[in-house]
Amino acid sequence: MTPSTSGGASLRPPRRRPAPGTWLWWVLAAGLPLLFLGVFFAWPVAALVVQGFFTDDGGTRALDLSGFAEVLSQPRTWRVVGQTLAQASVGTVLAVLLGLPGAYVLYRCRFPGRALARGLVTVPFVLPTVVVGVAFRALFAPGGTFGWLGIEESFAGVVVALVFFNYAVVVRTVGGLWERLDPRAEQAARSLGASPWRAFRTVTLPALGPAIASAAAVVFLFCATAFGVVLVLGGMRYGTIETEIWIRTTQFLDLRAAAVLSILQLVVVTGALLVSARLRARRERALHLTSDRSAAHRFSWRRAADAVPAAATVAVVGLLVVVPLAGLVARSLRTPDGTWGFDNYVALGTTGGRNALSVTVWEATANSLRTAVLAALIAVVVGGLVALVVSRRPRSAGLRRAVGALDAAFMLPLGVSAVTVGFGFLITLDRPLGLDVDLRTSGLLVPIAQAVVAIPLVVRTVLPVVRAIDPRLREVAATLGAAPGRVLRTVDGPLTARSLGLAVGFAFAVSLGEFGATSFLARPDAATLPVVIFRLIGRPGAENYGMALAASVVLAVLTATVMMVAERLRGDAGGGEF
Repeated sequence: MTPSTSGGASLRPPRRRPAPGTWLWWVLAAGLPLLFLGVFFAWPVAALVVQGFFTDDGGTRALDLSGFAEVLSQPRTWRVVGQTLAQASVGTVLAVLLGLPGAYVLYRCRFPGRALARGLVTVPFVLPTVVVGVAFRALFAPGGTFGWLGIEESFAGVVVALVFFNYAVVVRTVGGLWERLDPRAEQAARSLGASPWRAFRTVTLPALGPAIASAAAVVFLFCATAFGVVLVLGGMRYGTIETEIWIRTTQFLDLRAAAVLSILQLVVVTGALLVSARLRARRERALHLTSDRSAAHRFSWRRAADAVPAAATVAVVGLLVVVPLAGLVARSLRTPDGTWGFDNYVALGTTGGRNALSVTVWEATANSLRTAVLAALIAVVVGGLVALVVSRRPRSAGLRRAVGALDAAFMLPLGVSAVTVGFGFLITLDRPLGLDVDLRTSGLLVPIAQAVVAIPLVVRTVLPVVRAIDPRLREVAATLGAAPGRVLRTVDGPLTARSLGLAVGFAFAVSLGEFGATSFLARPDAATLPVVIFRLIGRPGAENYGMALAASVVLAVLTATVMMVAERLRGDAGGGEF
């Protein structure tokens, strides 16, 4: 027996020295995304903050930190901060409690149509915030299905909409781990006389702890940075830090206050990202302890352990997902005179009552589709490179820390106000880097801003699959003489193709519905569909409101179709981590 096989050790190809161009390839793979992030995210955000904290005294810029004391001494500031934390906390708790039964049914049980049900649950996460705001506004308005509750423009109404958005995050994050848990530990507890509830509470729930905590951290992050939903449903009374930044910037041009609020939001977001990263790392270590095969069993209504969570899931999905969307469709079919018809959809070919719009809704739809295609392309290229670099586990401790820092850096756009990014674009990109070009008038600015928002989702979707690839496959290919590009094309490419398709779907759907930055950057003659919907809501008249409802249905159908197709193409392949 040779030393290489003694003790049952697996055969590994000898490690070969990297090709001369390998380091250059990896430097480019990391450098290009960093350059993109620096120019189109870090620079605009930093410029807005600097703009807020420096005063122009006779052409000389001087540091002025009085804005901190002024903004932090205002009761309105702490009321907004308190509302942000309260809405995010309550929304997170409810999303986790309601999402656990769904995670069990959709990932631990097998039944016909499971893939379709998973796709349906995912749709709310990628719906445009403006659409969700309009849907719940129609639901809670007087005359709506739940108008009798009296929660229009209320704390409760905002929280319900936030749970609608983030239910899928909990289901997918927790379900992904639950699907791979080895059932033998729970079976052993049952054989020793534990009831199903006790076995779940003492064995399964602790094992799911890292995934639940990771999902909760991400949900809290998304709730704390919600914009369109809060703007439409909360109004001026139930605003958050995000909407307050928008109000201070657009209505009062108070850059110092907006800068202080942006820093407060960044502190909250950074904390949530650190917690999420730590818990996600624990979750990944826990996955190594699980069985490689799926432990899902065939669903049975006769089994109480299946029937109870299934009934809860049906009720939650019905009331939280189906009813708001069905109510939106129904209200869009009501004409201004109270009858049923397609008048609102016919009006989409006009510019609304009293020419409320500069373009028709169909023209705005075409603008949105063109912009989303370009934004998705940029996001997938940049996010794919980031996932490829971050997935590597170098031997050097310094390189490992650098890889971790790169991963964290590309998660920051999830938590920084899109309004901040959009306004920062207007400040910095008139003559970027001294070039004689004004990007603010370019059609590329909107897709670039949307790509910045979509890149973190691309990374989180592709990264788990790339990390799961056995490194020995790459080593064997390299030993046989394959260059890094060929290894990427022949090993990583085929194994990540499906997750990449899902990433394209996410990027396209998110770009299609992006509203925060686009509301700053889109020109009136090139307005996107979310911007048009928001303008219609803000204009008086039943005709404009009916058009907003119909346009929201169009946008919801587009995003839902994209995600259902992407989920269908993905099948049961890995990926899709939030």
